Amino acid sequence: MKTWHYALIVLIGGCCYGALSTFVKLAYSAGFTSSEVTGSQFLMGTLLIWIAAIFSKKKKLTLPKIGKLLISGIPLGLTSLFYYQSLQSLNASLAIIFLFQFVWIGSLFEWVFYKKAPTKEKLVSIGILVIGSILASGIIAQGSGGLTWQGTVWGMLSAITYTTFIFVSGSVEKDTPVVQKSALFTTGGMITVFTLSPPTGLLQIPVLMEIAPYGLYLGLLGVVLPPILFTIGMPHVGPGLGTILTSAELPIAVILSSLVLTEYVSMSQWVGVVLILGGIVAGNLKISKTKTKIKSAAFELD
Repeated sequence: MKTWHYALIVLIGGCCYGALSTFVKLAYSAGFTSSEVTGSQFLMGTLLIWIAAIFSKKKKLTLPKIGKLLISGIPLGLTSLFYYQSLQSLNASLAIIFLFQFVWIGSLFEWVFYKKAPTKEKLVSIGILVIGSILASGIIAQGSGGLTWQGTVWGMLSAITYTTFIFVSGSVEKDTPVVQKSALFTTGGMITVFTLSPPTGLLQIPVLMEIAPYGLYLGLLGVVLPPILFTIGMPHVGPGLGTILTSAELPIAVILSSLVLTEYVSMSQWVGVVLILGGIVAGNLKISKTKTKIKSAAFELD
């Protein structure tokens, strides 16, 4: 598989996350609480991925390896908990900006842990993405009213844990089959969510049946697909470029809020969407240049 194929896989994983916020809002409008939404998301998602794991390739794992993969799923659960907590004291446009800081945190992680300093192209891409995120969030049109230090802390924590999950998904137990590895990730995330924010409402059968459609959708796009796609693609693109690719989630969130929720999207937000897409392209210039160099070297050898 070519490098750009892996980049596309990671990009799709980011788009999956972008599709979540619209249906989280629909679930809230239907009267469900944050713990019920998050709990149903992880419960349904974990069930779905274990069903898939039954029919997929598996490898015998030792208890230490199983424990390592379960622990690696903790950031997946924490990201949802922290982000939804930030929404309790911040409006959506502010909360998404803090979550979006994973774009530069990913390059920082890559620099610290892999000793790979960001390239000039990557720095330009990050700058474009940050500017685009501010515009796409609508904060310029709506203003920054309602900013709280609690919401800021929760939002930044969600960005750090999201980056951490992107990081570990491509570096932990690389030889473990993708679906099996992702199933253990999501199980670790579910245990984290159920421990820190018990969804007691789901113990009532009527509530569970009513929220099940939302849980299935959110579980598929927020729990099942991203770990699988990141596990496949991240080892080949790295966490730095990977976080740039996953920034596609914000444009997807804006587009779906316009189409599904019929929310007003200002011209500055559409400009932000275009900038983010441009930033993703700029971040992938390195891939194009690398491919060109490889072809040139092969030509010279011939």
